[in-house]
Amino acid sequence: MASVREFTLPDLGEGLTEATVVRWMVAVGDVVAVDQSVVEVETAKALVDVPCPYGGVVTARYGDEGAEIPVGAPLLTVAVGAQDSTGGGADAGTGGGADGDGGDGVAGGRTTAEGTSANGSVANGSPANGTAPEASGNVLVGYGTGAPAGRRRRTRPVDGFGPPAPAAPAPAPAPRAAGQGPVAVISPLVRRLAREHDLDLRAVTGSGPDGLILRADVERAARSRTETAPAAPPAQTQAQAQTQAQTQAQAQAQTYVRPPAPPATGPGTEPTPEHATRIPLTGFRGAVADKLSRSRREIPDATCWVDADATELLAARRAMNSRSGAAKVSLLALLARICTAALARFPELNATVGTEAREVVRHSEVGLGFAAQTPRGLVVPVVKGAHAMHAARLSEELARLTESARTGDLKPSDMTGGTFTLNNYGVFGVDGSTPIINHPEAAMLGVGRIAEKPWVHEGQLAVRRVVQLSLTFDHRVCDGGTAGGFLRFVADCVEQPAVLLRTL
Repeated sequence: MASVREFTLPDLGEGLTEATVVRWMVAVGDVVAVDQSVVEVETAKALVDVPCPYGGVVTARYGDEGAEIPVGAPLLTVAVGAQDSTGGGADAGTGGGADGDGGDGVAGGRTTAEGTSANGSVANGSPANGTAPEASGNVLVGYGTGAPAGRRRRTRPVDGFGPPAPAAPAPAPAPRAAGQGPVAVISPLVRRLAREHDLDLRAVTGSGPDGLILRADVERAARSRTETAPAAPPAQTQAQAQTQAQTQAQAQAQTYVRPPAPPATGPGTEPTPEHATRIPLTGFRGAVADKLSRSRREIPDATCWVDADATELLAARRAMNSRSGAAKVSLLALLARICTAALARFPELNATVGTEAREVVRHSEVGLGFAAQTPRGLVVPVVKGAHAMHAARLSEELARLTESARTGDLKPSDMTGGTFTLNNYGVFGVDGSTPIINHPEAAMLGVGRIAEKPWVHEGQLAVRRVVQLSLTFDHRVCDGGTAGGFLRFVADCVEQPAVLLRTL
């Protein structure tokens, strides 16, 4: 007998809480195998193929392409074993609503306190007889994970593939003790509201289905902290019940697309331009916007800069690459090697700052991030263990990560773990910049274009290849003396590459 399983968006790691549906790989009625990729999603870090841990017939999909899905929200439902029963595939296709409606698709049995579902099966595909579940071993393609430990999915009970039977009203869930158990909340809005009011969601009682915490629950908990114990609430009127139902529906909605605002009319207003285009800040661009805004809001940054004669550095690079058969060393790799040498002398800048803990964390290893322009926008891949690499090895790793960034193959792990960032904006033909620090790092070295300019060299005016270097730093981690010393050391290495021999 077929059973229906609900597959929710898994935890994508790296602190990610939502993803945008880019492309569905299956349709309602299709037969899928265990670990088959069913949807491609875009996170704030990368594009990821999501495999389904169940094999069977797809009965419903949730979310159109372009919709934002929070972690833990349903992606699709699968009728396990339906492909082996007579007419199972056709029946399964009729059980769900329209593609992407996310409302009336057939879902699996509700997990009980003992771990079994109402239709006799066990959550996550475990058989009801207590045998071990068949683990797919994957959550995300390319990440390699074990079977989930005791994860249960909330689903609706069904009788075969018919409408769900009415469930008896469940008692109000007991409040969870702070710091214990999972948090029953899927809405990022609810989480943000809780952070603004400094509330622990584990201590909030949810009034939604299966104890789901809604926006109204958080607002009520916030009011109770400043008010005296309220009297027993009066009987709920029909209007209040309707308002509460609307609030619950909005809180559980997976995505909301705001329609374009109508042209402004009336005295003192100007109509919206006829050819204006509204571009929502969602997905990758939204994550970048949030991170840059947080950096500007939290970090008291300062910038110092200096011009340096890069003629000798370019000559040293030509000498390195003159050997036949040897791997070429890029200019960015030489600058990266200079950065790691400077960080060894000034470890204060190889740090991250914890705003909540009010502490500076100095790192013994260098995770060197570098800015790379891609069709999706600016990304910052990270060279792990850069402090232990020579120039040729750095050149290989920088080239590999740059190519992965351009083709969209960067994994989330390729863009985390940075402790310092190198930003070569000279490729855009500009001399200088005051870049925004890559939060929560403490500093960023900027490199402008290398241009021929008049320069005093050995007491004579000459045409030299000059570059402007800038250092933007978090003034909480160091003072101007440290920042100036770091930048001066970098400039000395650019002007006299032999200085690096001291650190090799």
